[in-house]
Amino acid sequence: MLLQSAVRPVATALLRLAFWPTVEGRENVPRRGPVIFAVNHVSALDSFLISPLSPRRVSFMAKSEYYERPGVTGRLLRNVMLGIDAIPVSRTQSRAALGSLDAARALLAKGGAFGIHPEGSRSRDGRLYRGRTGVAWLALETGAPVVPVAVLGTARILPVGARIPRFGRVTVRFGQPLYFDGSEGRTANQARRSVTDDIMDAIAKLSGQERVPAYLPTD
Repeated sequence: MLLQSAVRPVATALLRLAFWPTVEGRENVPRRGPVIFAVNHVSALDSFLISPLSPRRVSFMAKSEYYERPGVTGRLLRNVMLGIDAIPVSRTQSRAALGSLDAARALLAKGGAFGIHPEGSRSRDGRLYRGRTGVAWLALETGAPVVPVAVLGTARILPVGARIPRFGRVTVRFGQPLYFDGSEGRTANQARRSVTDDIMDAIAKLSGQERVPAYLPTD
């Protein structure tokens, strides 16, 4: 708990110093109760920006490899992941991925805030790809509103494949919350697909990214 309390203010100070962030739409974020942040994904930096720059502490899924690296660097990275409330997820085992969604549902049931990248991986060309339906499953299962979020500038600061970020400016835009209340005569799969598409439409309006009607391969 002490580590979690320390990470947020330190991370916020470092982010503001390094990236001079512009934050828009903070007033759109519900201050209490469960909420899902659906975020575009162009850089490994994206997840780390949301919680320090939002009015809520936000948990994201993180690759389980981040928790498994050896040595001092691995221990430091593992502590950072714990400090930002990251939920480990395996990219190769579907059962483990479903378990991570269950963990996210439990977090939302307690009134927490959960962040997810519906594309599932980072876009290497800056375009916005088709969303996977895990975000819709969470929204429909829990009734939590979905806040679409666009992160801009991170692809330039820490592009895919880079290890050390450059200095530069970033923008985080929080959109108005979206509410979804059931299948409305559709099958469960149809409802999840429709909800996911609505969420991706909202992200696209905030980010201005070109759309791609195909899924990204996972990292």
